[in-house]
Amino acid sequence: MSAQLKQTACALLLMFGMLSMGSATAQSSVVYHIDHSATQGLKGLRNIRNHLDVAPKTKIVVITHAEGVDLLMDGAKDEKNAVEYAPLIAALKSRGVRFEVCEITLKNRKLNKDQFILDADFTPSGVVRIADLQFQDKYAYIKP
Repeated sequence: MSAQLKQTACALLLMFGMLSMGSATAQSSVVYHIDHSATQGLKGLRNIRNHLDVAPKTKIVVITHAEGVDLLMDGAKDEKNAVEYAPLIAALKSRGVRFEVCEITLKNRKLNKDQFILDADFTPSGVVRIADLQFQDKYAYIKP
């Protein structure tokens, strides 16, 4: 093998090594999409908790719309297991998770912002927000 070929091979190995080290420390960003709290609520919150347990630096935004906004309403709970959502949401919020409610859904369902827990933020359109996070901000998409 020529000296130039050896030098090129070493440079490539070094470059691949640096790329793999960078990806190991890179923070990923994920949007969780919840549009039906009865079927996705508890499962989604557990998925997010598990996600952060394994990858604690992950930036997570939860977008709710349609029946998914019920997850963030004051007093909401999983009917099947009688588990209140608010403490689970507060714990995830303390770990950096952002929870957003679609304002179009509020209008269509005649709901008010004061019906939601304090940990809820609001976005003009849940669907547009999901698209923007995926396209503009390169968030991965998960629908529990």
